[in-house]
Amino acid sequence: MGLNDSRRGIVHVVGPEQGLSLPGMTIVCGDSHTATHGAMGALAFGIGASDVSHVLATQTLWQPRPKSMRVNITGRRAPHVSAKDIILTVIRNLGASGGTGHVIEYAGPVISNLSVEERLTVCNMSIEAGARAGMMAPDDKLINWIAGKSFAPCGKNWDKALTNWRVLKSDPDAIFDKEKTIDSKDIIPMVTWGTSPEDALPINEKIPDPNSEPEQKKRNIMSEKLEYMGLKPEQALTDIKIDRVFIGSCTNSRIDDLRAAAVAKGRRAAVPAMVVPGSAAVSKQAKQEGIDRIFINAGFDWRPAAGCSMCVGVNGDVVPPGQRCVSTSNRNFRGRQGPRARTHLVGPAMAAAAAVTGKISDVRAFEAR
Repeated sequence: MGLNDSRRGIVHVVGPEQGLSLPGMTIVCGDSHTATHGAMGALAFGIGASDVSHVLATQTLWQPRPKSMRVNITGRRAPHVSAKDIILTVIRNLGASGGTGHVIEYAGPVISNLSVEERLTVCNMSIEAGARAGMMAPDDKLINWIAGKSFAPCGKNWDKALTNWRVLKSDPDAIFDKEKTIDSKDIIPMVTWGTSPEDALPINEKIPDPNSEPEQKKRNIMSEKLEYMGLKPEQALTDIKIDRVFIGSCTNSRIDDLRAAAVAKGRRAAVPAMVVPGSAAVSKQAKQEGIDRIFINAGFDWRPAAGCSMCVGVNGDVVPPGQRCVSTSNRNFRGRQGPRARTHLVGPAMAAAAAVTGKISDVRAFEAR
């Protein structure tokens, strides 16, 4: 794809979008968030540069067999709870290394009811729990979403593919090396406070106090995180003022994400806010629906050209030192969005709410306009 190709975009957005990522595939890419494609019923994971060259040369790659984990999300998702809130809750429960050595299969009624784009968000951040990959079983919703895409099978090949895809699911009596069940009633809009995605809290909670941690090593780590983030123990999340907002990345830059962030309609940005669609196709769809005008009229910086942008601080899109950014990206590591940048991860609607209030806000308090 050339720079002006109408299909260009972030690889983890355009792969599923164009029908290049399909159930049953093994997909590797030189980026850890390749796990995104697991929502397509594929085994997908990131690899290093030397492994990339080996795959290009041989179409093979030696890998130790990973362990299996199933994460069940039960119950019924509450209003205003996004896929980002679900995966941040999972990571908070498992920890940043809880999935190490495992491939996670996400299951349960909440997962089944997610849109395909929401499923991509969940699988995208599997690596933030230490997992090798994350995946979901193909179902009719996914199959209908794939149908007619540019590189999807067609005709007799489509019929043959369906036969193969429909058996790509775990047996009812399958045994996993590890299982975790989370009740969706415990999931509300989330926000991170530290420098790891595992440092996530429900929006109605307060910054934790290191002194409440019994282990000295953990107390020291928490204190270092709070110092870097410029936060104080027992500070309410909704009292934290911010300097800017970023809506984009391979985690939350699809059309569903931009629709969710359109909660900004009829409001004005109180801080600099940037919106970067994940692909040219997403940008085009947003314009057709008038979503771009919602952001432009609200004073957001609408970037029609797709890219990673401020997620990883490229092309000059960085958070200035010491500034606080609410972001829909996948990592809040030290310096991820720029030297000494302070990052709070949230879902798209929460990011838009922060942009128009100038502070971390609970989107559930917003009324439609």
